[in-house]
Amino acid sequence: MKHSLFACAALAALTASAGAHPVNSPQDTSVDPAFDITRVTATTDGRLVTFMMEVAGVAGSVTPEPTGQLAGANVEAYVWPTNLDPAAVGFDAGSGTLALAITAHPDFDDTPLFDENGDGDPANDGAGWHSHWVVLTADEACGAGLKVRDVSPGQDLLPATAPYLPIALDSPGMSPVIDGHLAQITVPLADGESVSFDGVTASLHVNDAGTAPLLCVSGVHDIASGDLSLPGVIMASEPH
Repeated sequence: MKHSLFACAALAALTASAGAHPVNSPQDTSVDPAFDITRVTATTDGRLVTFMMEVAGVAGSVTPEPTGQLAGANVEAYVWPTNLDPAAVGFDAGSGTLALAITAHPDFDDTPLFDENGDGDPANDGAGWHSHWVVLTADEACGAGLKVRDVSPGQDLLPATAPYLPIALDSPGMSPVIDGHLAQITVPLADGESVSFDGVTASLHVNDAGTAPLLCVSGVHDIASGDLSLPGVIMASEPH
């Protein structure tokens, strides 16, 4: 049921009302434990927002099998869709659903400014878990009815740290923490308190022909809320 709801619920994500925080999700034995969400939370100190996702199994323990090329490559992702306008991080205003994602994909590197694995080569890091801001839009040609928005670099607005692929994807270089059941990422975000969010685990697929839609959401493992209603709310963190 969760999987079939993803595409239709995404269309209403920007107008969803805020609810309780955090979002707890029942275990589902039909989902791979590495992607079976049990809880998502988000807190802010007024300058930085920390998004957290707990899963039933070991977070990050399942990654895509390499295909050897960008076209046809697969991606696994831990995702926090929000009701933030994409302009908040440098994309075109009103252009879709802004989501924060932790992804892994061994066939391409989309973080050219950063050397995640510390080997001195910033162009060979896609296999490790890393972070992105993305803008999601509906597309019936995609397996789950959603894609990372196709863009034209130089025409559509992109953040300064975007890798300038023809999709609405930013690579600002925040390092995720993946440890045991937990996937966590901290990002700079002003005025984050009271922003609505949800949690999703998903697979994505690069178009086999390398054309638009270039990066589709091909399947959904789990949705924390069950219906992508964005019931989570970013709360102020307790003072230390």
